[in-house]
Amino acid sequence: MGAALRLGELHIHVVRKDIRNVHLSVHPPNGRTRIAAPRHLSDAAIRAFAIGKLGWIRAQQQKLQEQERETPREYLDRESHFVWGRRCLLRVVEHEAPPVVEWHQHRLTLSVRPNTPRERRAEILEAWYRTQLRTAAEPLVELWQKRLGVRLSSLFVRRMRTRWGSCNPTAATIRLNTDLAKKPADCLEYIIVHELAHLIEPTHNARFVAVMDRFLPGWVHRRKLLNRLPVRHDDWAY
Repeated sequence: MGAALRLGELHIHVVRKDIRNVHLSVHPPNGRTRIAAPRHLSDAAIRAFAIGKLGWIRAQQQKLQEQERETPREYLDRESHFVWGRRCLLRVVEHEAPPVVEWHQHRLTLSVRPNTPRERRAEILEAWYRTQLRTAAEPLVELWQKRLGVRLSSLFVRRMRTRWGSCNPTAATIRLNTDLAKKPADCLEYIIVHELAHLIEPTHNARFVAVMDRFLPGWVHRRKLLNRLPVRHDDWAY
């Protein structure tokens, strides 16, 4: 169960958990805001934390409002989909055989059994994107581990609702958003370097920026490109 914290017109969903630190997140598409706080933290302390972060919250909400969103997908013939930044027309083939996804230049073919519902078509394509991403990511992770002098224990590929990637420096693990397989390959490389750099510096301080500047010049351009691209239409819940 959660509680509501109101600061003027801003409503923040507060959830108490068995955690050590306060976590603040702003969720697409409408900028809903959530604070996860340790159980022992007082309401006054949470309120003070939120007030101190108001500028950041407003900035994140504005970014979400300005970012272009994809139209809802129906998984029908001649619908536009993206693979590694390239627009493809979807071709749906119905036949009595296990589902298959094939990609050839500007065409994406989805073969499914007759009367396969939209939700199942979405699951099949999602699994295909996940495989595409892992196949592309694994050699990049291996390459950049050596360049950065770090060692990853595990790589996870999954659908993520609020981030392109994340890193757990303590466990030496990173997670990549499946939707990166829809974006230009340079964006994937940027996210991988970004998350691996957190094994050197967990925060986004000057040391982290220096690491990025040294090993991936032009990373800011890649970040801007990724943030300008349309994102999934979903109305994400907490």
